[in-house]
Amino acid sequence: MDGHEATGRLAAPSLAAGRADEQRAVDDTTRGALRRAIGTRARRWLLAGTLLAGLLAAVALTAAAAPADRTFAALSDTVQSLMSVVTPLFGILLVRDLRRAPDAVRVFPTVLAVGLPAVVIGVGGVLICAATLALTPADVADEPWRHAGTVAVGSVLVQVVAGLVGTGLGLLLRSAVVAFLATIVLPLGLFGLLGAVDALRPAQAWLTPYGSVRHLLSGEMSVLRWAQWLTVLLIWGVGLNAFGAALLRRRRQPDR
Repeated sequence: MDGHEATGRLAAPSLAAGRADEQRAVDDTTRGALRRAIGTRARRWLLAGTLLAGLLAAVALTAAAAPADRTFAALSDTVQSLMSVVTPLFGILLVRDLRRAPDAVRVFPTVLAVGLPAVVIGVGGVLICAATLALTPADVADEPWRHAGTVAVGSVLVQVVAGLVGTGLGLLLRSAVVAFLATIVLPLGLFGLLGAVDALRPAQAWLTPYGSVRHLLSGEMSVLRWAQWLTVLLIWGVGLNAFGAALLRRRRQPDR
């Protein structure tokens, strides 16, 4: 009994040390993925270019729009939608890094890391739209800041889902170019397909990112519309990435 007890005492610290090492490895992987998200010069330029495009769009829209359309929600709808076309590319690039890494590197930190550029783009877009509207010398709508809080939160959520679509399709498709094109063609194609049939049109808000984007960026959210957005998040954010991660693990298994 004494020998067993001594063995147990020796094993406990070893087990604890092993768990600590594993946790440090996971933390290092997460920090590494976060650093790579916008850590290279090319990705910082991509981020800056995305925000610049949003700024130019906001200025052009404010100058061209009728006073009734100069609202924070109207600006955000176009600016955030435009920038969300580029956001998936950050996820695709992170997955490309993952493919080049050793087999032991986990998928979850990569999926988590895409939240960094997504949040930066979402918050940057909020600031761009707010500053452009506040500083415009032209007439604005009677209630230009209506639903501003909901629109601001929705702006970030839109970019997060866009980033997750990028990681999901990046995991599923080996080519970064094909994956990027798929982030545009698949969601918009499904949106258009459902919209072409009257009976299926209500499903747009449940099954496509763009269907829920319009509600989020209008600021006119209800319990039903939040449920629709959560469904879209589960399909395009959680489900797509889970399927992609499973496929990547299968590819990494020796067919050998």
